[in-house]
Amino acid sequence: MSDPRKRRPFVFWAAFLLFGVLFYWGAKQALIHPETPIPTAWNPLVPLSVQDPVTPVTQWKLTQAIADPALCREVLSNTAVFEARSDRIDTEQCHIRNRVLLSSVGNADISMLETRCAIALRLAMWEHHGLQPAARALLGAEISRIVHIGSYNCRPIRTTSGSTGRMSTHATADAVDIAGVILSDGRRISLLSDWEGEDASAAFLREAQATSCIWFKTSLGPEFNRLHADHFHLQNTGWGTCR
Repeated sequence: MSDPRKRRPFVFWAAFLLFGVLFYWGAKQALIHPETPIPTAWNPLVPLSVQDPVTPVTQWKLTQAIADPALCREVLSNTAVFEARSDRIDTEQCHIRNRVLLSSVGNADISMLETRCAIALRLAMWEHHGLQPAARALLGAEISRIVHIGSYNCRPIRTTSGSTGRMSTHATADAVDIAGVILSDGRRISLLSDWEGEDASAAFLREAQATSCIWFKTSLGPEFNRLHADHFHLQNTGWGTCR
């Protein structure tokens, strides 16, 4: 006769596994049910919406959207004006995959920007959750236009000592250079003119860079080096550098 004590571990783990399967199934049903009480901003199975409040799953949703070209364009279509274009392949080193021509993002216009959907979507998140709140709080106005210097540029990385020979992230449109903003009351705020001040315009630019570090993987500004005196260099790639 078998010892019943030897069967207890098997029974325990079988019950544990069954409980885990049922819990997973129930949780998934709660997330996907049309009448789920879980807010969309907290639901990891609902695609990113730029207008949703920021939650602990927002960055994960953004990563998922950027990794899926079709999803990236779908999410962007709810918050921006753009034209989806076929990939641009100039050389093995210089290309734009998931290319878009962006002309507005959120409530701000932007002169036609040829870039990747990933950069456009990061700009959308920054505009909605960083730039506009900072402008309203510090400048008492909305941003009507974002001023850029470009995204795609087939060139090597530039340093204060000259070219490195390594290709810039601009060569794959994985970066965008932002020079400033124009406000709804006509004021122009630029890094070149306003970064060094101590007024509200300077405070806005510093808050703008601080929030850009949330939505981009790399953010370089005037304090990085003199080559960035007139713009923020914002990347889709990197390890969190914020200078």
